[in-house]
Amino acid sequence: MASQRLLVDIHTHVYLPRYVSFLRARSSAPRIFSRSSAEGKKEDRLLILDGEPSAGRPMGPQYWDREEKLGFMDKHAIDISVVSSANPWLDFLPASTARTLASELNDDLEMYCSTSPSLAGDTLKRLYGFGLLPLVPEVTIPSLVETVQQISSLPHLKGIIMGSRGVGKGLDDDALEPVWAAIEKAGLVVFVHPHYGVDGKEWGDKDNGHVLPLALGFPFETTIATTRLILSGVFDRYPDLRVLLAHSGGTLPQLSSRLASCIDHDPVVASRLKHDARYYLGKLYFDAVAYGAEELAFVSDAIGRAEKFVHSGSSAALSKGAGVAQRRLGSSRMLFGTDHPFFPPLSGTQKWKSVIENLEAIDGVYGWDAAEKEAVRGGNALALFGLAHS
Repeated sequence: MASQRLLVDIHTHVYLPRYVSFLRARSSAPRIFSRSSAEGKKEDRLLILDGEPSAGRPMGPQYWDREEKLGFMDKHAIDISVVSSANPWLDFLPASTARTLASELNDDLEMYCSTSPSLAGDTLKRLYGFGLLPLVPEVTIPSLVETVQQISSLPHLKGIIMGSRGVGKGLDDDALEPVWAAIEKAGLVVFVHPHYGVDGKEWGDKDNGHVLPLALGFPFETTIATTRLILSGVFDRYPDLRVLLAHSGGTLPQLSSRLASCIDHDPVVASRLKHDARYYLGKLYFDAVAYGAEELAFVSDAIGRAEKFVHSGSSAALSKGAGVAQRRLGSSRMLFGTDHPFFPPLSGTQKWKSVIENLEAIDGVYGWDAAEKEAVRGGNALALFGLAHS
C-alpha cells in the first residue's frame, strides 16, 4: 500500500471514558446530563459552556467508543486517524486535579491507540493521538514540562492539543517559554484548536443556534491566538516548533497581508520579529477542514508565497505572476480532517457531510495535481507525524 494512497484524518476527536465519567459527575458546565427528548426518550446531552444554544448537543457512544470511531473510519475508507481529546479539555479544573487527570488521560489515549488494529499488511496502527497538558492557572511550569516529557515517552502520541488560553494569559505568555522549548526538543506537533470563540454578545438576540459561534467564533479565536504567537516571536525563537491550526487557520491567511502592513506601521512590534508576517504562514501547518475548494486554494496560496516574504517590510509585488506553482507548493502543509464526531448526518445510514465535502474540496482545488491531492489526503500527515509504514 503506497503511503500517498492512505487517507489520514488529523482532525478527529474523542471524549475518553474516564473523561466522560468525570463530566457526568459534574452539576455545572462543562457536564454531561440526561433528559427526555421531545419523543419522550432518554438522551444524553453535552453542555460545554454556560448559555450554550439548545442546552448543548446530543451525545452518544460515537463520542467515546473506539469501535464507533473505527466503524466511522471504515464507512469512509479512512485508514488512520490522529485522535485528540475534544474541548474543553482541562481548562475548568484546579491545577492539582488537572495535572493528575492529564497524566491519566494521556495514558488512556496511549492504550486506546496502541491496542487499536494495525493496517492490513502494515506495521502502522489505525489510531494515533494528541496528548493533553494541564494548561490551567496556578499550574507550575515544571509540571507542564514533565507532562510534555510523558507524552513524548508514549509511542503512539505524536503531539499535543492546545486551546488558546495557555495558563490564563494566552499562548504568547512569557511563562510558556520552557514549554515551547520542551515541545520543540521532543519533536511533538502542537494542534491549536478553539473552544471559547468570541464574546457571545456579538451574536445578537436572534436564535441562530450554534451557527455563528461555530462558523465564525471558533475560526476567529484561532486567528487571534495564532497572530499573538507570531507577534510574540515564538516562531523566531523556536524555528523547529511545528504548529497545526484547526479549521484551515481561521481567517489568518486572508488577513496576513493586512497584518504585515499593520506591523510595518508599528516600530515597537516590528522590532520583535525577524521576518515579514506573511513568512510565518510557511512555518505553520493547516488542516483542510474548510469545506470548499476555493478556500483551500486561498490558504495554499498564502502558504506557498511565504518564502518570498522572508524580509520585514516586503512588497506585495513579490507575489506577482506566481501562478499555480505557488499554490502547489503551499499544499505540502495542508492535511485532511473530518471534525468527527461533530456534525453527524441526520440519518444514521448516511455518510458524513464533513467527510464528503472536505474530500470534494481537496479534489476540486485548481492547480493541485494528483500527487498534491493525495499528499493532502494522507501523505503530508504521514510525513508530519513520522508514520513510516512497511
